[in-house]
Amino acid sequence: MKTTACTLALLSCLLFDGSAWAHAHLQAEAPAAGGTVGTAPAALSLTFSEGLEIKLSGVTLKGSDGKAVSTGAPSLSPSDDKVMMVPITGQLGAGIYTVEWHALAKDGHTTHGTYQFTVGH
Repeated sequence: MKTTACTLALLSCLLFDGSAWAHAHLQAEAPAAGGTVGTAPAALSLTFSEGLEIKLSGVTLKGSDGKAVSTGAPSLSPSDDKVMMVPITGQLGAGIYTVEWHALAKDGHTTHGTYQFTVGH
């Protein structure tokens, strides 16, 4: 009986690799985290490990003074539901900017985080 239970548990682990329960983790961003760009970007691009529910995902962009910079509505890349694109509608001068993001994966789990990039200097 004990052997049967262990065998079933092992088979369950092998059959269900966990991808159905994975969260959307940030894998890449543009401008890059910790990077410096010479000119202000027109948009932010965030690439995640899982597909997103865009209506419940988004970003807040803040300047070095802590004030929010205007952005447009986030959208998904037409070719990849793992890529969130956010147009920047406010003016970005030289300085350090913080991106605060939150993402709802299609599996229903939320993740969030922050990163910074620099314009100019």
